[in-house]
Amino acid sequence: MTTISEGTTAVEFDHIRIEDDGPVTWIVLNRPDRANALSGDMLEEFSRALDYLKTHGGPILAIRGEGKGFCSGYDIGQVGVPRRADPVADRTRLQRNLDRFLAIWDHPKPVIAAVHGYCIAGGTQLCVFADITIVTENAKIGEPTIPIGGGYIAPLWAPLVGPKRAKELAFVPGNSIDGRTAVEWGWANHAVADDGLLDAVRSLAARMALTPPDVLTMKKLSINRAMEAMGVRTAAAAVADADALLHLSPDVLAIRQRIVDEGLKPVMASFRVPPTTDLSQP
Repeated sequence: MTTISEGTTAVEFDHIRIEDDGPVTWIVLNRPDRANALSGDMLEEFSRALDYLKTHGGPILAIRGEGKGFCSGYDIGQVGVPRRADPVADRTRLQRNLDRFLAIWDHPKPVIAAVHGYCIAGGTQLCVFADITIVTENAKIGEPTIPIGGGYIAPLWAPLVGPKRAKELAFVPGNSIDGRTAVEWGWANHAVADDGLLDAVRSLAARMALTPPDVLTMKKLSINRAMEAMGVRTAAAAVADADALLHLSPDVLAIRQRIVDEGLKPVMASFRVPPTTDLSQP
């Protein structure tokens, strides 16, 4: 458990940790028993931590996951599904999820994502908005297995990997890439051995910290502004709309009914196919 002070109030975090580590301050996703799935409480704590670390902690922030992987995506039981057929409420919910990660993009400090194990769906959204991403060579990075979303994940990849690779990722259920491919595609900066991930982040952060904090802030802002001039933020603003619309389509409603009738695991198994990074697999 991590405790921070907001004014005169002490705030305890149950689902993340904040760790100071020389020039880098870590935000650790800490629900390993649930594969670091993004619950409502975790997302709220994450947002509060980002806000707190604007004026506290080291000059560099880094995000990692506790346990076997980085993040399995949104906790479907809490934040991953609409409660009723209300497209406006659904769009608001989806945009709120995304706004929490846009706060990484807008943060005054550089943010490094350190990815090991698995990084699926909403976990990849988080990393897209990080300033630098370092992955392990064998990390699995990709889409949800069941295709009931309508452009909430892959469009955010497009500025990094290009439209054709974003479409390749999106068109196949559960498609994924490994860490080496993530670097080749431009989604990540470096791929390292599993046991070298944290040291690689620390080494990079120490070098970045030689640049004064105000200079880092303005360098980040200027590069972000260049990307926004190319439409990155506009594209991000459209993904919640597309997803909310698709959630009411007959095809998606039919898949949701299958989950009710057959159970989640059998439906997932029916969509599970090899990733497209090796087309020699049938």
